[in-house]
Amino acid sequence: MDTEQFRKHGKEMVDYICEYLETIKQRRVTPTVNPGWLKNQIPLEAPVHPEAFDAIMKDVENIIMPGVTHWQHPRFHAYFPSGNSFPSILADMLSDAIACIGFSWAASPSCTELETIVLDWLGKAIGLPEEFLTFSEEASKTINSARQGDSETEIHNGKGGGVLQGSASECIFVCMLAARAQAIKRLRKLHPFIEEGVLLSKLMAYCSKESHSCVEKGAMMAFVKLRILEPDENNSLRGATLRQVMEQDEAMGLIPFFVSTTLGTTSCCSFDNIPEIGLVCQQFETVWLHVDAAYAGSAFICPEFRSLMNGIQYADSFNLNTNKWLLTNFDCSCLWVKDRFKLTCALVVDPLYLQHGYAGAVDYRHWGIPLSRRFRSLKLWFVLRTYGISGLQKYIRHHCQLAKRFERLVKSDNKFEVLNDVKMGLVCFRLKDDPTNKLNKKLLETINESGKLHMVPSLVHDKYVIRFCVVAEHATEDDIDYAWKIIKETAVTVVYNEQELTEKREEQVDEVFELSERKKKDDLAYRRSFFVRMVSDPKIYNPIIARSSPGSRRHTHLSSMDDDIHDPLSIATSDTEDTMTQPASSWISWPLAFLFQGVFDDKEGNDVPVRFRHLATKMHFKSKSKSPEHLATEENKSRRNSPVFPRKSSYVKTDNESNMQK
Repeated sequence: MDTEQFRKHGKEMVDYICEYLETIKQRRVTPTVNPGWLKNQIPLEAPVHPEAFDAIMKDVENIIMPGVTHWQHPRFHAYFPSGNSFPSILADMLSDAIACIGFSWAASPSCTELETIVLDWLGKAIGLPEEFLTFSEEASKTINSARQGDSETEIHNGKGGGVLQGSASECIFVCMLAARAQAIKRLRKLHPFIEEGVLLSKLMAYCSKESHSCVEKGAMMAFVKLRILEPDENNSLRGATLRQVMEQDEAMGLIPFFVSTTLGTTSCCSFDNIPEIGLVCQQFETVWLHVDAAYAGSAFICPEFRSLMNGIQYADSFNLNTNKWLLTNFDCSCLWVKDRFKLTCALVVDPLYLQHGYAGAVDYRHWGIPLSRRFRSLKLWFVLRTYGISGLQKYIRHHCQLAKRFERLVKSDNKFEVLNDVKMGLVCFRLKDDPTNKLNKKLLETINESGKLHMVPSLVHDKYVIRFCVVAEHATEDDIDYAWKIIKETAVTVVYNEQELTEKREEQVDEVFELSERKKKDDLAYRRSFFVRMVSDPKIYNPIIARSSPGSRRHTHLSSMDDDIHDPLSIATSDTEDTMTQPASSWISWPLAFLFQGVFDDKEGNDVPVRFRHLATKMHFKSKSKSPEHLATEENKSRRNSPVFPRKSSYVKTDNESNMQK
């Protein structure tokens, strides 16, 4: 492609980009493809011969776009914003055209120095302390004077400074490496004969449960221990919690060296208590305090939000992502440190072929993991100049107002609840009365499958919530109202369908229960019938009556046990006062007589009333009368068997014993 072709196709590309962004609302937010779909759409080998640019662009629309999730769509409300703006796109075009690899000052002085300056611009705009800046206020005045030709005073840079990294994950990781290097350096002075690996095994890092997962990944790569702490009821890490755990670890011989805090957590945009945590970290010599404000940090460009970063003076490093909420395309994550020499000494590798003769110049290859670096500062410079601080403030405030509008809509419906304190552009909501989270999961799944909206879930206070984030640069109130309309309509459908399923399940359960109850009743009726027959038919169950009854078909030969059965009970009903003495063979069947046999023998008197509640009658049982001689005999028997009155041993008396008794 020559210059003329590039000019022609470049204009076509700009037109395509403009058309795409203007009509993006007409597209489905999320694709409907399945994993592996693209291998069936394009060849698995590169073309041998050149292809026309028009054919490539045709495949972009017909093959690539159907598999794209449109992050700039006004109905996209997942994750956090993906920064994008026309000034940033144009700057990236220019950066790609320059195509410098700015690993050192000598490799491209403008690439290096513009990065230093725009990081100071942004640091001042969000209210960072002067210690984080490369040029102090005094140095800035000196530079302005030199620019006006008043003097040529030498400029001395401060110890702090900023650098652009690829992501917040890189920012946190390099700060953890710097903190580890500082801790090992100090420990080696105290314990010069202990191996570095042993010292490394003692280091302990800390973060909140709400911190980003990159902290845990960074600890894995740095080979250090990480303790994840519980936040308070507002999902904020508190100083008392941190102090208690750090003191316990120190007592166990571990060495606290790194604390990662968050301003604007991913799950619910909560804020750790930096003033409390900062004071705790000051009590430990080797602790590096990092503040991650990847999303919320951009909002500090508005003065009304800066109170949320109180305590930042205690931090050793701070990062935010302009490629999230400051209209700058990925990748453009900003990191500031108070002492850049502590950062660079952990990462310096200086082969001869990378050295140059410009002493004192900043080489950003010592500030991060990669050697090669793009001209990323160019797009941030374009954005800051095109929008100005006031334009960026207006953009941030507009998103916060839209989030508050959505919060009011959610709270106006008593079927929903909001579970986070809405301070920025994120609202976490859920359906009420869903202890199993089944309804909320189904609601989110149904909405995302429709392609009308896109949101993602999270956990707040161990509850499943749906995250709604204002994302699009030009989002409007109509977009918010439309999103709420879709959510409400889908919720009604989901709840109704769930109720129908629940009713069907209940009907099935009722049928099973009814069958079970019917079986129980049948079994109970049978048992009751059997019991009634057992009680009321003495011919069947009382062997004596059965034997004496004429015409009985039962066997007349009874065992000796049956012959000994004798019922001494006599019964009189409560309907009449006259007592009728019954023969020994009572009309009560023998199983009941057996149950009552001997029960009332120890009762005094001859008349013992027993009332049967289910028969609404009362029976009088006459106990056996015992003679005094009989009672004495029983008492002697009990004495002989009693362990308290043991029997005397029987023996034969000798003649001597008889004489002695005499």
